[in-house]
Amino acid sequence: MDYDHFRYYARGWLLHFFGRTEGAYAAFVEAYRRNPRDVQAARHLASIAAQKQRWAVAEDWFEKVLALAPEDASSWFNLGYVRERAGKATEALEAFCAAVRLAPNLDRAWYGMGLAHARLGQHDEAASAFAEAVRLQPMNGEAYYQWGMALHHARRPDEVREVVEKLVAFEPKRAKRLVQDTGRADLMPLIPELPF
Repeated sequence: MDYDHFRYYARGWLLHFFGRTEGAYAAFVEAYRRNPRDVQAARHLASIAAQKQRWAVAEDWFEKVLALAPEDASSWFNLGYVRERAGKATEALEAFCAAVRLAPNLDRAWYGMGLAHARLGQHDEAASAFAEAVRLQPMNGEAYYQWGMALHHARRPDEVREVVEKLVAFEPKRAKRLVQDTGRADLMPLIPELPF
């Protein structure tokens, strides 16, 4: 065992645990420098960079993670997330697709795929991805909302109505926002009187 590598990794872990992210980042960089096969150090570095919204740095670290652990669906999702946040929809979509190939039940990756497709103007594909996210996580009101918006942009009005009918059953406030944002005044009778 490389004692120096372990010492830097442990220091990084403790600093990260206590919220001292800059010190943790520096310690994990040193741990990774001493052992470039340390996937956990790379994961921590990617996570810290993402928390700091340093999207390009986080992307680089997640790519290093995936070079070491290419079958890690969660890291593919995280790579997609940071790429999507950086406005790189095409590259984000590639990462989300890899995540769902490895873990077809990863609802957040389907949701990310929907966002990336929507950003690219691929509204039918976005609707399909959001529909799968909803199937996997049936109480995800935001996924329902995005699904309805994708259907609206894809010019599938009857399906927008179906989404509103489902969403109003458990999140009437969000259903109302969907109706308003799609300009579908004809669907307003589906929305119950809300006290707020």
